[in-house]
Amino acid sequence: MPILAREPDILPEDLLEACPSGVLPGSRWAAVYTISRREKSLMRHLRVFDIPHYCPLIARRTRSASGRVRESYIPLFSCYVFVLCNAEQRVEALQSNCISRWLDFPDHVKLVSDLRNIRALVNVGAPLTPEARLQTGERVVVQSGPFAGIEGTIVERRGQRHLIVAVDYLQQGASVLLDEVSLKKA
Repeated sequence: MPILAREPDILPEDLLEACPSGVLPGSRWAAVYTISRREKSLMRHLRVFDIPHYCPLIARRTRSASGRVRESYIPLFSCYVFVLCNAEQRVEALQSNCISRWLDFPDHVKLVSDLRNIRALVNVGAPLTPEARLQTGERVVVQSGPFAGIEGTIVERRGQRHLIVAVDYLQQGASVLLDEVSLKKA
């Protein structure tokens, strides 16, 4: 049983599918770097003002000293929340007192593509490992299995294949162990 119930990690639910270009008229994507451990507080603030955002959350299980298993939901990218907003919404977000830095994205289409892949990977529910440093490998698109359609990089670790899906601008991502799946070069 989780310590707290899982909160929504995206607003609106179809944010990444809403428009093919990746932006809404008058809005820009930004990576908001929060004060340590304030990602969920910022998301609550953004939800109150209906400011579109995404912060992928993954389940983390820990065992207490008494042996009880606890499940919590933590951000995949520590201290980052992705926000799509206009100038007025930016001011409202900054008034949350949760933000340390505001980083604008030069390539919105690439960012939205990366975030779609991350969201698809998180939605599969497989155990993910955050990747703070990206490794070079072969770019592929998974053709079959639960990860079908997800684009990423294949790397070998200890004789096992891992798929790394990344947000290139942040140079961070998530990896998952691959079983037998069909792959196609990207």
